[in-house]
Amino acid sequence: MNAAAALFDLDGTLLNTLEDIADAVNRALGSLGFPEHPVDAYRYFVGEGIAELARRALPLECRGTDDLRECLAAVSREYGGGLLVKTKPYDGVPELLAELAGRGIRCAVVSNKPHELTLRSVGALLAGVPFGAVLGERKGVPPKPDPAIAVEAASILGVSPARCVYVGDSGIDMKTATAAGMYPVGVLWGFRDEKELADNGAKSLVKHPLDLIKLVDERFGAGSRAPGWPSIEKKPFPAR
Repeated sequence: MNAAAALFDLDGTLLNTLEDIADAVNRALGSLGFPEHPVDAYRYFVGEGIAELARRALPLECRGTDDLRECLAAVSREYGGGLLVKTKPYDGVPELLAELAGRGIRCAVVSNKPHELTLRSVGALLAGVPFGAVLGERKGVPPKPDPAIAVEAASILGVSPARCVYVGDSGIDMKTATAAGMYPVGVLWGFRDEKELADNGAKSLVKHPLDLIKLVDERFGAGSRAPGWPSIEKKPFPAR
């Protein structure tokens, strides 16, 4: 069988980060004298990088360059210091990743979260998972829905995009998968709803992480672990 892979979004897909994001941004807003938002509002603020998160959190009349720069700096400071207070993997995610590894399905994380924070989150909460690549937002790499980061991950894994499922919780993720030539899978436990996923190209929807196992088996079959398959202990994921 040809190599196959599963690429995952991070926030809202593997990890429930919503409360930590909301708490950090609200602390930043409060420190600058701007109004705060309820936690659920952040479901629609996240997904396109930290700069866009800061912009959306500001009042419409306060999104000029100076206000945005100050807010972004405060958000980056607050979130970096409160990254893993309430964040945890969704129920079933560790079991899903273990099952995929056992089937020889190569896995990667592809996120619009800043790269260093992506590495910290995965290293702390999904330690031991044999990710072949963990990629976050970096200078010189356009954020999702541009497909560049997903195509980069597939290249690192040594898998054709056509042999990849791309798993995410937002329309941004579905657009990324489609543009990259991957199979888009929307998750229903994340930050966005079924309609957004379907409207943006999801070809399958899953209600629980372990539902993905059947989908992967149907598309790729149950493979065997490839020789030299990287693990976090023996070969850290690339810090690109």
